[in-house]
Amino acid sequence: MRAIVQRVSSASVSVDGEVVGRCGKGLLALVGAHKDDTDLSAAKLADRIAGMRIFDDGEGKMNLALCDVEASGAQVLAVSNFTVFGDALKSRRPSFMESAPYEEAEKLFDKFVSELRQREIDVQTGVFGEMMQVELCNDGPVTLVIDC
Repeated sequence: MRAIVQRVSSASVSVDGEVVGRCGKGLLALVGAHKDDTDLSAAKLADRIAGMRIFDDGEGKMNLALCDVEASGAQVLAVSNFTVFGDALKSRRPSFMESAPYEEAEKLFDKFVSELRQREIDVQTGVFGEMMQVELCNDGPVTLVIDC
């Protein structure tokens, strides 16, 4: 699995003009499943994101993980995004052949979200498979690509 993770001060996702998920201080994760991913991949990605030290400590250094700041209200907005496995190396038109099929990708995305929630992290999501509009205020900016 792969996630584009952005530290945000706020983010929201809308479908047909209606906000379906939002978060305040925390992370926006655009999450995609690879055709070879398994439930273990989803669990590993959730673990990596929960433990990634990208929040500032009292001295302004990135030393705190989501699980360290969650008590202060940090959240995750997870948005399914098959295009994170797009390949444009050989063409101007990206290929999405590496992305998992719809049903498998939905199962893996749900597993990823479930794994974060089992860690008592407040997670909201978009609507799987829908055309979504994402708004965010990137904090930093801090943006990372996480592969598992």
